[in-house]
Amino acid sequence: MSYPIMSNQAKETIFIHNLYATPADWQRDLFYSVVRGGQLKAGSEHRIQRETYPGHELIFCTGGRGWIQVNGKRHEVDANELVWVNCHHPHAYGAISQQPWELYWLRVEGRPLEKVANLLEMRSQPVIRKIDATQTQQEFERVLQHMVGTRPSDAALINAAITAIIAIVFRARLADADSIQPELPMPVQKALEKMRLYFHTPIRVVELAQLAGMSESHFSRQFKTAIGTSPIDWLRRERINQAKHRLIESDDAIKEIARQVGYSDQFFFSKDFKKMTKLTPSQFREQERQP
Repeated sequence: MSYPIMSNQAKETIFIHNLYATPADWQRDLFYSVVRGGQLKAGSEHRIQRETYPGHELIFCTGGRGWIQVNGKRHEVDANELVWVNCHHPHAYGAISQQPWELYWLRVEGRPLEKVANLLEMRSQPVIRKIDATQTQQEFERVLQHMVGTRPSDAALINAAITAIIAIVFRARLADADSIQPELPMPVQKALEKMRLYFHTPIRVVELAQLAGMSESHFSRQFKTAIGTSPIDWLRRERINQAKHRLIESDDAIKEIARQVGYSDQFFFSKDFKKMTKLTPSQFREQERQP
């Protein structure tokens, strides 16, 4: 492949938009917040490298080519592809010098972003391909438009645009069953497999730890680091999810459904169910069966 020869001027990056914002505390509490954003035509020497930085950066390449390096691996980026950078970890990115990229970028803050990035395996696969490029560009432009706004509603509209971008990422990434390859430690994978298969039986953490070949405390820490919750809490949620199916699809009594999903006491089943769904099992069944 041949590339055009770059002039000296092309070494310089040209900013089309370069915006800053300082969200109020109430905006940070309620919404995804964008603290920096813009659009640029990169020069041939465009490069950013950091050990750590606040927030997450969403980069949408509209032309040319770029690259990103995270977790010790370099990934190339083409036009109409989106990059998710978790800036809390060491990272670097820049233009392919022979064909520098043009891009929109947003630096986003929000507590759920870390969990979303981990769920989508952004440290190992930061480039999202096969996205809806037209909608993605519209959402980036919508954020930039409302970053200069002064109305309280601008914060809500920015949040809506970021949520739409995240939805685009989910749709593109999850459309390919092989695109996400969870990097869970083998002991955690074994524990999850057992809990998925035998959720209806009594399972203790000490048994899962023995299966993993670890102490109970070490296993619990590793499980929570990988999954984000304790083994028992994961198992309780799995049992409640299974109960939801049975409540909708069968006419079995609540007590019987509790037994089927691993609860020996209907009272504790109903208590857990309401804690997680805000409804009693009977209310859930009635609500979900309505036309």
